Amino acid sequence: MSNVEKNVNVDTEKKDVVVSKDVRGELTYEDKVIQKIIGLSLEKVPGLLHVDGGFFSNLTEKLVNTNDVTHGVKVEVGKEQVAVDLNVIVEYRKNVPTLYNQIKEVIVSEVAKMTDLEVVEVNVNVVDIKTKEQHEADSVSLQDRVTDVAESTGEFASEQFSRVKAGIGSGVSVAQEKLGEGAEFVQEKVGQGVETVKDAAAKAEPRVH
Repeated sequence: MSNVEKNVNVDTEKKDVVVSKDVRGELTYEDKVIQKIIGLSLEKVPGLLHVDGGFFSNLTEKLVNTNDVTHGVKVEVGKEQVAVDLNVIVEYRKNVPTLYNQIKEVIVSEVAKMTDLEVVEVNVNVVDIKTKEQHEADSVSLQDRVTDVAESTGEFASEQFSRVKAGIGSGVSVAQEKLGEGAEFVQEKVGQGVETVKDAAAKAEPRVH
């Protein structure tokens, strides 16, 4: 028998590791893990244009140019079960009840496949219906508006910072003068206090013998 055949036999004869039932512990999932599983799984559903997290989350998404799939996915995760809430935008002319069933099937399947958790509730709220072209145009328009706001905000902040910096410079000089005067006053009072304490200690009688 060749060395290669011997190595193959050794590998195939390795026994499976048996985990003792006495090993204690618990497997848990952060909400964001389940949210991400659901968000990625929903990308496979035709006719679902967007999972809407509301104006502010969409604004953040466009501003930082992120592809965070957890936006608009809310979950409650227990030890064995999961409940899901979604706000969605649906493509025009798609049958919404059929789409809802597809969403449920995909979520239940993907969550169970990766975690063994049971999805017991999926609530879908349709917040808008658009054509693909309209949705893409709206997304581009929002991106442009956010970019303009970011640029104008940056210029305004820079100008205000320069003004504040100039004001701080003059204010520091005044503060330094006042601080010097205050330090001299404190030193004088501390010196007087030390002398007073020394006198009182000299006159005090000991409490223990």
